[in-house]
Amino acid sequence: MKTKLVALVLLCLLTGTAMAEEPKVTPLMTSDLPEYPGKEVLMITVEHAPGRSSAIHRHNAYAFVYVLEGSVIMQLKNGKQVTLTPGQPFYEGPDDVHLVDRNASSTEPAKFLVLLIKDKGAPAV
Repeated sequence: MKTKLVALVLLCLLTGTAMAEEPKVTPLMTSDLPEYPGKEVLMITVEHAPGRSSAIHRHNAYAFVYVLEGSVIMQLKNGKQVTLTPGQPFYEGPDDVHLVDRNASSTEPAKFLVLLIKDKGAPAV
């Protein structure tokens, strides 16, 4: 089940614009949330090669992002574009459309941690 979920997340992140290139997605953990029946948490890291981005996407989850390395540019539909550096967070709600998710550097990689709180068994993207 965990492998299928990670494969689905990867597939959804990979489809999109010509500038989008496969980010390296590493699953760290999945856990039920017993205090919230029917909910689970998925924790992953995402690494973008220099100058690369993810396709436009929407998470069927509450997504909490924390930049670990490099800098990333993020923008939600109807929101302002922001550049984040290590230690800075970003939030996406379940209905937000993620228009921009790209490495701000053309020479250095970027890496961020993502914590997704979602319906148990539902796709994350």
